[in-house]
Amino acid sequence: MRSVRRRWPRRTSNERGPNETMVLLGSIVNAAAIVAGGLIGALLPNLNERVQRTVVQGMAIALCVLGISMAMKTTHYVWMVVSLVAGGVIGEWLQIERRFEQVGAWLERRMPSGAGASPVGKAFVTASLVYCIGAMAILGSIDSGVRHNHDVLYAKSIMDGFLSIVFASALGFGVLFSAVPVLLYQGGIALAAMAFAGWFAPDAIEAVTAEVSAVGGVLIVGIGVNLLELTKIRVANLLPAVVFMGVAMAVLRSLGGGA
Repeated sequence: MRSVRRRWPRRTSNERGPNETMVLLGSIVNAAAIVAGGLIGALLPNLNERVQRTVVQGMAIALCVLGISMAMKTTHYVWMVVSLVAGGVIGEWLQIERRFEQVGAWLERRMPSGAGASPVGKAFVTASLVYCIGAMAILGSIDSGVRHNHDVLYAKSIMDGFLSIVFASALGFGVLFSAVPVLLYQGGIALAAMAFAGWFAPDAIEAVTAEVSAVGGVLIVGIGVNLLELTKIRVANLLPAVVFMGVAMAVLRSLGGGA
């Protein structure tokens, strides 16, 4: 039997509620929460070095645990490895990490002296990756685009806002600028989901998203390792692995291999 593609049920304009007026509303609220939390953290009295280090290490351990729990949910370990290898090659070729750092350096040159105790580039890269990589960012953005429901991103906004306070007080003023890639990343996913929602079954979207989030979990572990200063992993150069995994799972599912 041929599988029949289901379309998402669409409401008429009269049935739309206030949460459906803007597809990007959830992403905008998330970015605003990051800026607000970053401002609060940046204006707090400077914590001494021992306290900062302990706070960052605690966050790093929590990120490692979160990343491992996300990665363990994959059912395609081989494809996860292939995606990380292929994504790493592509990322090194594109030099994504260096370009992130260049953006941070450009922002740092335009900051008033003493605006942050830590390099802006490090804070920008670390915060951007933490906020963008994860199940809530992907699932919440898709929910905004497909169902015009922003509840997941609202919940993420609360968590990111509190995390921004800690990040800004420990890593510096550069955390505020991470709101820009968050808005572009989540907003882009929401717009893409809105455009393509009518052509894919809900279970297909959920299956592919689960595998993409698992690869994101591996990258989250890398962020935690970097914060612990155990070694230097160019996590940003591994970002193409997330896209590679999504494409691979979509192709496998279209060929009947399941995801």
